[in-house]
Amino acid sequence: MWLLLAFIAVPLVEIGLFIQVGGLIGLWPTLLIVLVTAIIGSYMVRAQGAIALGQVRDSFKQLSDPSEPLAHGAMILFSGALLLTPGFFTDTVGFLLLVPAVRRWAFKQISRRVQVNKSFTVHSGGQTHTYSSTDVIDGEYEDVSPPKKPTHEPTRGPSGWTKH
Repeated sequence: MWLLLAFIAVPLVEIGLFIQVGGLIGLWPTLLIVLVTAIIGSYMVRAQGAIALGQVRDSFKQLSDPSEPLAHGAMILFSGALLLTPGFFTDTVGFLLLVPAVRRWAFKQISRRVQVNKSFTVHSGGQTHTYSSTDVIDGEYEDVSPPKKPTHEPTRGPSGWTKH
């Protein structure tokens, strides 16, 4: 129901804002503002997206919870869609989502309503085991690397594709 209301309300708000702003400053300045915000927004989304991608990589390297960096990345992607959509209301929301403090606040609000199960279940040999994220799983391994090539093979010369 909320999504339906958003799909009805947002275009109506945008049309109203276009009429008001266009009446104040004229058609061409209004269109110029829409074009400039899309260009500036796309550059900002690109920069913020690169930062968010680096944070996601770091969380994977450190084996920490990647949910917040992934949520930031999703909000940056959504802000890019809003900034490319013509309109003043969508541009305002899009630029707000590019502010890290706003994204942190939004993540806290969303994470209060969403519960993440940090466990997994393994079914093996007719048995079922459930592990949480703090469990240590002991195991054995066997190296199955491909055999090394013999070193007695003669080395080849230049391919002839390049000239010295």
